[in-house]
Amino acid sequence: MDTTEAFEGLESASSGRVYETADPAELPDDVGAVEPAYDYDAVDPDALLTGTAGDGGPTPGHWRYDALLPFPASTAVSASEGQTPLVSTARLAEELDVAAVYVKDEGRNPTGTVLDRGFSVAMTAVAGVAENRDIEPLACASPGAGGQSMAAYAGRADLRSYAFVPSRCPFSCKSMTNVHGGDMRVVGGRYPDAVAAVDDQLETTYTDLTAFATPYRHEGTKTVAFEVVADLGAAPDVVVVPTGSGEVVTGVYKGFTELTRVGAIDAVPRVVAAQPSGCAPVAAAVERGLTEPEPWSTPDTICGELEVPDPAGGRAAIEAVTESGGTAVAVDDDDILASAVAVAQNEVIEMGATGGAAPAGAWALAEAGELSPDDTVVLLNNDAGLKTPDVLRSHLMGQGI
Repeated sequence: MDTTEAFEGLESASSGRVYETADPAELPDDVGAVEPAYDYDAVDPDALLTGTAGDGGPTPGHWRYDALLPFPASTAVSASEGQTPLVSTARLAEELDVAAVYVKDEGRNPTGTVLDRGFSVAMTAVAGVAENRDIEPLACASPGAGGQSMAAYAGRADLRSYAFVPSRCPFSCKSMTNVHGGDMRVVGGRYPDAVAAVDDQLETTYTDLTAFATPYRHEGTKTVAFEVVADLGAAPDVVVVPTGSGEVVTGVYKGFTELTRVGAIDAVPRVVAAQPSGCAPVAAAVERGLTEPEPWSTPDTICGELEVPDPAGGRAAIEAVTESGGTAVAVDDDDILASAVAVAQNEVIEMGATGGAAPAGAWALAEAGELSPDDTVVLLNNDAGLKTPDVLRSHLMGQGI
């Protein structure tokens, strides 16, 4: 498997040992969680942010940052994901009484989700070993968007995939999973039931691409941070990230920390995890000062993509927000949907039920006095509005519109 010059291997989160391989299957069974490790001294920060530091040169999308990705752009399984717009929203800035607010619109990715970044990197990893050993089928449990994204990238790599989704998964994600050629298994219940069904229903060895089962999904997400800094010319003060499994907030935080490691920015911005109050294990843990969230006993939110009661990346998400000096906030479904609608009606951008958690979280921060007049705030719009148009329309109908 081809790797980049700075990539050193996979580092054990528990022991700190770096294994000189990019293939998790070559690691000891008891190694636990691992992260890609790099020689940061080998990376030129200016070249990194202009996309000229790695093997990819002017490659479109987030693979232009392959100097700090495990694999070179030349081998990437990619559909030019990334390079999404950072949209200035003056009205939001005025309402929040801050210097500037930008929406990082990840709904512009190939399948309409920030998860495309991670699946591109994860699929590049599995495709790199597919010629040497049998890795099929690929499988993942997902609230919806992840299953669709995996199916799309597996199709590009000519690999079989099985997405396990709860019955309440949005119809758009279900249908497009099949359109992309993926096999979809709808599981009665909620996301934990979909997770359990992977082992129950697949009667064969499989490659698991569920969040945090692979070290590469959140590794791809970190490029959000690279693009934000490249576009702004500096780090923002606050970044608000809708949070479910912890995959996205963990990746975004890692991106900013790596930029400090290579000297591209002086400090990591405050990272804020925004969750629906009906399923907020990370926010509850941060409020209580816990280092690991407790499973949410009765999840109940219309924001299905964020309804992850026992997040695999919960500990990592808590570390991301606390170590950055940020926090986690829980916001009601009505506020999330109202925020998504308000952004669409005033700023053009279409947010789904997931993305609406970011402006709702920002308003909660403002009301709590946690934003300053000179702050630059970035809101992450995780998914396109067309992922959940029925949810947004139902919210309007509930108001008699």
